[in-house]
Amino acid sequence: MSAIIGVVTFPGSLDDRDAARAAARGGATPVRLWHADSDLHRVDAVILPGGFSYGDYLRCGAIARFAPVMETIADAARGGLPVLGICNGFQILCEAHLLPGALTRNQHLHFRNRDQRLRIGTAASAWTNQFLPGQEILIPVKNGEGRFVADSRTLDELEAEDRVVARYIGGNPNGSLLDIAAIRNEAGNVVGIMPHPEHAIDELTGPSLDGLGFFASVLKHLAGSSVRMAANQGVAA
Repeated sequence: MSAIIGVVTFPGSLDDRDAARAAARGGATPVRLWHADSDLHRVDAVILPGGFSYGDYLRCGAIARFAPVMETIADAARGGLPVLGICNGFQILCEAHLLPGALTRNQHLHFRNRDQRLRIGTAASAWTNQFLPGQEILIPVKNGEGRFVADSRTLDELEAEDRVVARYIGGNPNGSLLDIAAIRNEAGNVVGIMPHPEHAIDELTGPSLDGLGFFASVLKHLAGSSVRMAANQGVAA
């Protein structure tokens, strides 16, 4: 049986269907999760998709952070559930304090929509273990509030603890500090990324197939977790 990946829909989400399609292309079974439902329906991982949850009122992700589904996701993430936040999902993860820092208005005050080169910083996460550190990939970016900021202490910790998942190369589209495009939590199960890997999964619509690596990675992570769990329980994996 394939892994089940839940994709949350908030009012204002617009990339939830794309994220579900990407999960399916990666080999998982996607299921829809509703923002007002606190039940995760026994999913193995969760994706918070891009869009404009709750119309970006107050600030991006600030209201979505209090959705009933997020209370359950936050608890599960602290227990090891793999969670990927894409664009608005990254903003929500920061608002929920599952990741440090914040995403603010692009430094140049313009919306950016283009294919973007990234350099993978670490493979030590549930969502990037199929990449090599230093590998360059090409996936789209589209944001108006994508500038990652944090205090100097947080930035130093991210660097020292190998938690910068990806950096912009070939031009920083939004002024993110240290060219940061994606980060992970200490355990490596929670990743936030501003560009959109779900838009780079087939040759017809994407600039590359590089986005598939994120969804293949979580399946490998989950398979490894199942093997370890079975071994710990003394049953055949």
